[in-house]
Amino acid sequence: MNTSRQICRKLKQLIVFSCIILVVGCTTTLDLPPLPAATIHPSLTQDINNYRYLIGPGDSLVISVWGNPEASGSYTVRPDGMVSTALVDDVVASGKTPTELSRDLEKELSVYVRDPIVSISIDTFVGPFSEQVRVMGEAVQPRAINYKENMTLFDVMIEVGGLTDFADGNKARLIRVVNNQQKQFGLKMDDLMRDGDIQANVDILPGDIIIIPEAWF
Repeated sequence: MNTSRQICRKLKQLIVFSCIILVVGCTTTLDLPPLPAATIHPSLTQDINNYRYLIGPGDSLVISVWGNPEASGSYTVRPDGMVSTALVDDVVASGKTPTELSRDLEKELSVYVRDPIVSISIDTFVGPFSEQVRVMGEAVQPRAINYKENMTLFDVMIEVGGLTDFADGNKARLIRVVNNQQKQFGLKMDDLMRDGDIQANVDILPGDIIIIPEAWF
């Protein structure tokens, strides 16, 4: 008797699950409202010749307050770009240099500490999304990487392990925000990586997106 009830219960569950699948299957992406296009975020580092690292969510900061070990410590920048310390809550950290954040913390700490002197070092580097270089498609390890001063396309490809065997590197594209508009540029990555043509090497800027398509054989 118990076995019959278990069988009936399983059949009912199967019927309900099938109905859910049928309803979901009838709803296609054409039936769903479109989302607005992503907001264009230009790099916060406009003067690339005087590049300075900017703090971003996920960065691990070592904050030292001279003569006040109780106000010092290691802190992680939250996903909302804020950081909280032992004495100060919710200070904007993302998009600032360590020096700028140090001065901001000194102002906040002056309520509790006389003439505070703050120094900040970064233990783990992540940086804001607007400063990261993102590589998509047929790279060996496609991912977002931290921009480094004077970075070139060759440096980026070393970071992601080069091209896959299926990459069409000479049809790769670079997307860059110029004057608040996205613009696309062609890359000759096969010439650079496979033929050693150094003329195909180009400067990379914070926020660049590199898309490497698959070759059609």
